[in-house]
Amino acid sequence: MNMNIERQIEFDKVKEIWTNLAVTDWAKEKIRETTLYFSESELKKHLRNTTDARFLIEKLGMPPLQNISEIREVLMIAEKGDCLTPYQLERVEKVLVSIKRLKDYLQRGKIFENSLAYYDENLDLLSELREEICDKIRNGAVDDYASKELERIRKEIVKCEEQMKQKAEQILRSNKECMADNYCTFRNGRICLPVKKDYKLKISGSIIDKSSTGSTLFIEPSSVSKYYEELQLLKISEENEVYRILYTLSAFVLASAPVLYENLELMEKLDFIFSKGKLSIDMEATEPTINTERRIKLQEARHPLMDKEVAVPLQFEVGGAVRGIVITGPNTGGKTVAIKTVMLNCIMAQCGLHVTCKKADICMNSSYLCDIGDGQNLSENLSTFSAHITNVLDVLSEVNQDSLVIMDELGSGTDPTEGMGIAIAILEELRKSGAIFLVTTHYPEVKEYADKAEDIVNARMTFNKETLRPTYQLIIGEAGESCAFYIADKLGMPGEMLKVAIQAAYGDGAVKTYSFQNRGDNIKKKSAAKITKAKTGRNSIELTTKYKIGDSVMVYPEKKIGIVCEPINEKGVLRVQLPNRKIWINHKRVKLHVAATELYPEDYDFSIIFESVENRKKRHDMQRKYTDAMIESEE
Repeated sequence: MNMNIERQIEFDKVKEIWTNLAVTDWAKEKIRETTLYFSESELKKHLRNTTDARFLIEKLGMPPLQNISEIREVLMIAEKGDCLTPYQLERVEKVLVSIKRLKDYLQRGKIFENSLAYYDENLDLLSELREEICDKIRNGAVDDYASKELERIRKEIVKCEEQMKQKAEQILRSNKECMADNYCTFRNGRICLPVKKDYKLKISGSIIDKSSTGSTLFIEPSSVSKYYEELQLLKISEENEVYRILYTLSAFVLASAPVLYENLELMEKLDFIFSKGKLSIDMEATEPTINTERRIKLQEARHPLMDKEVAVPLQFEVGGAVRGIVITGPNTGGKTVAIKTVMLNCIMAQCGLHVTCKKADICMNSSYLCDIGDGQNLSENLSTFSAHITNVLDVLSEVNQDSLVIMDELGSGTDPTEGMGIAIAILEELRKSGAIFLVTTHYPEVKEYADKAEDIVNARMTFNKETLRPTYQLIIGEAGESCAFYIADKLGMPGEMLKVAIQAAYGDGAVKTYSFQNRGDNIKKKSAAKITKAKTGRNSIELTTKYKIGDSVMVYPEKKIGIVCEPINEKGVLRVQLPNRKIWINHKRVKLHVAATELYPEDYDFSIIFESVENRKKRHDMQRKYTDAMIESEE
């Protein structure tokens, strides 16, 4: 089955849930690769396995399965002739324990005469190997009692170590004045005495180490060293015996490998089967009946990924004289969910899974084909309509009398008249193919075509005109009516506007067939923000003539009296003469005190006030003759 179809129908999400219910890596991988069964007997066998697995889980609880990928690695090491570690042997033992528990679980299922329970006969417990590992390996190490020889050697080691310690402590007690401490210590695996440097010649033995200051020497006494040599020989013997036991157990595992592999394969196979039973329980699914007579009947079907408390059950039936169903109705009415629900349940059934229906009779299909969503392909620069037509042509090239086809929004994405024509042409091609098909559309002309065409019926998704909510019920045999005018009326569109809309859509005569609750003639206008224009030149002129040179003004917030020496510029700033200085100031901080016309005669020379005597003289000379003098700024 095409991966793209799996994704569009959301079977990939069902697989994801299903995968998480498996334990072994092999079963998880098999779930990801699961595809349709085309043999009726094979499909019925797989469905029966799913039913039996669910039954056993409900009666006996979850089966004792574990991930066994690590054991395969252990067996590969044994096959190379390498020695297995105690840890690896313990892993083998745990799997053998798990196999025993699984066999016991299946044997308990025999009282129900469940066919899966009889797989217990194919499980070999390998009891000898399990007991051998259990006896010889404990807590990640070879046990002291794994063999009589190992038990003897380890007792000798303990005895030798005790003698070494006693001898060293005896020397320590009899030479206290020579010792830096009153206890023995280990250095480089040897038992040593902490001897003061000055007494090194008093203690016979080998210097093994010294303190960081050099004042203390760690000496192994000569009488202790002979025990050390004996201890090393014992440890070599112990190591040889441990390896002998591990190699013996490794050889036992290798000899049991073929049977162990068969056990593992059966455990993986059962894990796959039981994962289907777990999925059936989780989704509250049921076993469908399978037919090859091109008949699909679903009672109270729901989308497996939707909350069962929210999903509205779907009643669906097709087959016999009816091969095609055209579903119409408003947007958000559940048309797409309905056709996905039908196909997804059919795919699940043909993959050996239970379906989310109260009861289902499903035919086997040679292919599942669909065109859902806008399918926009930006990388290939295809428009919605182009992508839609490309998908449709792919579907039509593959479709045959044993196919199940679903198409959403048939003929959408282009001019309505042309789209309607294309929709009818596609339907006619599907009808000729003999396939079972479900399509959704908005075009009223397509409803008329479906009414007249052989093998095709209309269906509609119901819609509550009062609450403006879809009820998600599919009614086969009735065409869906347009709810656009009712929705617009309910939401407050004025009657006059609705009349214009109906006339444009269906002509003058159709207006009388509608009755509206909203009688308003016009849409009530809401208040909106006002746009304020920028001030024109007139205001600028008023501003620049507001203060004249010579006006006496009050300067805020200091409340000082000054005289205007330069009028307001385009930025709204003027210059004021204050005692001993001139300042630039915004006109908003200035208030007229006495106008210049009241203080000075007409044509008064204000340079007398605002310029120094020197600058006035220079300006007077410039007006009479050429001069090199410069008027200095009085900032």
